[in-house]
Amino acid sequence: MLKSNPALRFIVLLGFVSLCADATYEGARSITGAYLGALGASGAIVGLVAGLGELIGYGLRLLTGYWSDRTRQYWGITTLGYFINTAVVPLMALAGRWEVLAGLMIAERTGKAIRTPPRDVLLSHAAINVGRGFGFGLHEAMDQIGAVAGPLLVTAVLASQGSYPGGFAILAIPALLGLAVLLIGQRLYPNPREFEPTLQDLHSEGLPRQFWVYLSAVALIAAGYVDFPLIAFHLQQSGMNQPTQIPLLYALAMGVDAIAALVFGYWFDRIGITTLIIAILFSLGFAPLIFVGGSAVAAWGMVLWGIGMGAQESILKAVVAGMVPPERRGSAYGIFNTGYGLAWFAGSALMGVLYDRALSWLVVFSVGMQLLAIPVLLRVSRSTALGG
Repeated sequence: MLKSNPALRFIVLLGFVSLCADATYEGARSITGAYLGALGASGAIVGLVAGLGELIGYGLRLLTGYWSDRTRQYWGITTLGYFINTAVVPLMALAGRWEVLAGLMIAERTGKAIRTPPRDVLLSHAAINVGRGFGFGLHEAMDQIGAVAGPLLVTAVLASQGSYPGGFAILAIPALLGLAVLLIGQRLYPNPREFEPTLQDLHSEGLPRQFWVYLSAVALIAAGYVDFPLIAFHLQQSGMNQPTQIPLLYALAMGVDAIAALVFGYWFDRIGITTLIIAILFSLGFAPLIFVGGSAVAAWGMVLWGIGMGAQESILKAVVAGMVPPERRGSAYGIFNTGYGLAWFAGSALMGVLYDRALSWLVVFSVGMQLLAIPVLLRVSRSTALGG
């Protein structure tokens, strides 16, 4: 099947690039929260830094999405973003203060902001050819293989050296490999728009109303989803003092994420957006298990957290690809990611404050926001245009 379908080969190639990129920055993210704590940051600062990075990263996608649609330079903008996204990670080895580390974390998110909307447009052309859920799910699964490999690589370095800087420095290897494959892919597939077999209606103005309804549901999910740096900070404060334990738990979550992306992507092509509601019902339990369940059940909480992340990464973008015609898809992904990021920032900052006050408040907020998204998604699911 891979040999006979160039669209599928293209998805695999982009998936390998994302695998290397995720190994780089997810390897770093598996220890940034703990390292911030070791450098003297508080829980509120960790939540604020994590949320601010997402705010800037997602907010910039509004501009880069529009920029990519205007210039049609999807490949060039994607390449620039990947370079910034991965190049700053090894520099984290030189951070000796939490302020420096925080700045590099935000720079890494900025690079991801630049490359994500045009990359998703490139991917959407091929995904529509093979099935939106399957295409985005396959890409996310490969993406998360890297997200598992990166923390494991960092874990191995921490186990042998016992210091955080060495864990960051080793991540230069996947960063360079991913950039090399990206440049090869640009030469092999200069015009991925040719993969999309059908033309959609290009005469309507703006984005469809259902897009905005859907975005409001996604914002609720984002606001209630705890970012891993705060989870890592909590695990460290709860007694996980061995430097290898936290990245191993993150690797577990990323492995579950990869499997969930394929499974939920497959279901999406058959039952539509209802699949996302099912995923939310799974992910509701991660906050109680991680933050009030004790270290004995933290691993189960990370499994549920990974299920939710995998389903979101494979389904959320697939829905947008079916709603919006190709020529406006970069802007749509930019707006979508900006809304998601604003909600993520607000939720992360608030949950950082709640963490310092009462863990039970954090849990109630996380569960409640996800539950509020379900009736909105049920409304969106009534649209026949969103079938699998």
